[in-house]
Amino acid sequence: MNKKVLTLAGVALTAMSLAACGNNGKNKASGDLNVTLKANPVTLDPAKTIETPSSSMQTQSFEGLLKYDKNNKVVLGEAASQPKVTNDGKTWTFTLKKGLKWSNGDPVTAQDYVASMRHWADPKTKSQAADRVADLENYEQVSKGQAPTSALGVKALGKDKVQFTFSKKLPTVNVRNNFASNLKPVNHKVLAKEGSKYGSTSDKAVYNGPYKVANWTGGSDDNWSYVKNNQYYGKKNVHMNKVNVQVTKDNNTAQNLFKSGKIQETSVTADYVKGNKNNKELHTSLMATQYYLYFNGKNDLTKNENFRQAVNYAFDNNQLAKKVLQDGSVGATGWVPKGDMKNPKNGQDFAEEAGHLQKQNKKKAQDYWKATQKDLGKKNMTLNLLADNTDDQKQVAEYLQSTLQKQFKGLKVEVTTLPHAQHVSRDFAGKFELNLTDWNSDVPDASDFLSLLKTGNKVNFTNNTDQKLDDLLNQANDGTKSASERYKLLQQANKQVHTNADGVPLYTAAQAHLVSKHVTGLNYGPFNTVAQYQYAQWKK
Repeated sequence: MNKKVLTLAGVALTAMSLAACGNNGKNKASGDLNVTLKANPVTLDPAKTIETPSSSMQTQSFEGLLKYDKNNKVVLGEAASQPKVTNDGKTWTFTLKKGLKWSNGDPVTAQDYVASMRHWADPKTKSQAADRVADLENYEQVSKGQAPTSALGVKALGKDKVQFTFSKKLPTVNVRNNFASNLKPVNHKVLAKEGSKYGSTSDKAVYNGPYKVANWTGGSDDNWSYVKNNQYYGKKNVHMNKVNVQVTKDNNTAQNLFKSGKIQETSVTADYVKGNKNNKELHTSLMATQYYLYFNGKNDLTKNENFRQAVNYAFDNNQLAKKVLQDGSVGATGWVPKGDMKNPKNGQDFAEEAGHLQKQNKKKAQDYWKATQKDLGKKNMTLNLLADNTDDQKQVAEYLQSTLQKQFKGLKVEVTTLPHAQHVSRDFAGKFELNLTDWNSDVPDASDFLSLLKTGNKVNFTNNTDQKLDDLLNQANDGTKSASERYKLLQQANKQVHTNADGVPLYTAAQAHLVSKHVTGLNYGPFNTVAQYQYAQWKK
């Protein structure tokens, strides 16, 4: 989902609007940068963000104590220096840079960070991404309304110093990536004024990042701009004064706009990649994003363990990646993708050491399907598969539909595709039977993927419970284990996930972008998958 990534009637108007403000591919030292996004953002409120389009918008407009540099390395953001870590690694204290300001001129203070973390944890916020602050001290009591938000493990030590206290010692790399990716401040005065409407439109938020968001009227808006924030401390290094964004759901339209020079950056899908592999303006790389097929634990068929096992053995993930997607994605060998976590002793890849846990076996699939029919006393059954309405997800859904119907005689699979925001809404409401969804991790840690199926996790859309898995994850993450002990427990949890078969890991996604030869500075990393326009420059 993009931690999780959607009309042709507007195409002509889109082309005209971009042409009017574009540089038409010419090499200018000034002028607007024009880009696309393939789905509509939902919110500018970091505490309510669970999908990639909103994260993309916030990447341009907010900055935390740490951030990603142009090479996708975690560096100092609003922090003046590296944090002071005390209390056996559980307390992190940051000092802010001097003179920091919001886009409205208000000073950025420690209280803004405190207000933001409390906003995440406050049950009134109904954050679907509150796991990002769940490790702060007293989070459980605060999130359940059993303690005031003031009890959360974050406090201001004056105007320029903020202290975070975690309930247990966490892996350092996880904390640093979380600060860089997620834990952004909010102007506490604006948050208090706007309340639940904070971030619902661009004029209901103020910004401390390199850009201000302008003319975004909410989740159905297809056009807005990022305008250089002259209050930003690093404004001298922001070279693009304005970035115009157009939601372009049709890939052919996006490609044609790029080819004509009306846009300078856009994501592209497999159909383009496989026919243009030698294009020097094409940039591809793997993401820390894994796609899964989820089963609804409340549906008679999908909660049946024999059926879940049958589906787990049904797919050839390599065929899906190489013949259907053909965009550089790779077939999943297990729940945790390759390249995510390394063994602290020998540096070996977590997924490679786990072995090939997800592998097609047609005979086992057939045996489990027959057992399913016997369990339910039915020969013929119908299921609905929910997916995004983007071109690549439609192709994947069609492959899943075809494979299941071909292998399981008597099973009919219907496909429903929706815009991303509507899909996400259905996820959380549990309104699906089979669900094609994904998780984009912010940290190089297997626990982030394995915890998707933990009891109580708000993105455990299966609603299934496995006490053994919960116990293993709790032991691994209780803050008392050495790195090696924790690694072994996570490998055990990984095997338990596959024993349960609550979901099917399908593929690790690749990202592909077209970037104009006249533009430099845009790089994409596995844990920071959206462009950071503050680093973009016109080539001289």
